[in-house]
Amino acid sequence: MKIEIRGEAAQEALGQLLAGLLRPPLILWLEGDLGTGKTTLTRGILRGLGHGGAVRSPTFTLLEPYELGPRRLYHLDLYRLGDPEELEYLGLRDLLERDSILIVEWPRRGGRVLPAADLEIRFDYRADARALEFQSLSPGGEALVMALAASLGEPARSTDEAAGEKGY
Repeated sequence: MKIEIRGEAAQEALGQLLAGLLRPPLILWLEGDLGTGKTTLTRGILRGLGHGGAVRSPTFTLLEPYELGPRRLYHLDLYRLGDPEELEYLGLRDLLERDSILIVEWPRRGGRVLPAADLEIRFDYRADARALEFQSLSPGGEALVMALAASLGEPARSTDEAAGEKGY
C-alpha cells in the first residue's frame, strides 16, 4: 500500500492512527533519507499510545525506551551504528519481549543481527509531500496493513494482490 502525506501534522496523525492498530510483539522498520519523517511518524505513534513527554530521535544514543503501561516501545536509530555487533551491547535480544514494539530507523545498518521486521515503511520525498509505502513481511504485518487500509478507506487487499498493481 502507498499513501502520500502532506505536512508534519498529517504525518503525526498517521502515526496516531497506526498506534491504535499495533499489536505487540511487533517490529517496524522505517527506511528513508534524512528528513523524510521517520521520527515524526514515531512521535505520532507514541502520542497515540499515550506518551505525553518529549520524543527525541535516538541518532546519538541509538535507543530510546518508552514505558507505556503494560507494554514497551523501543525506538532505535541505527544511522550512526559503526558495526551491527554493537546491537548486542544494547541488549537487543532482551528488548524483544512479549509486549514490546520495536521501531527501527535505518534498519539495513543492523545487518543480520537485527531481527526481521513485521512491517517495513519506506519514506520518499515528493515535491510537497512524503510518499509512504507499507510492505508487510509477516502475518502480523499483513494484518496491520489491512487494518490501516480499512481505516484510511483504501481497498482492503493482501500484499500479494497489491504487489502487481502499479501505485500500490
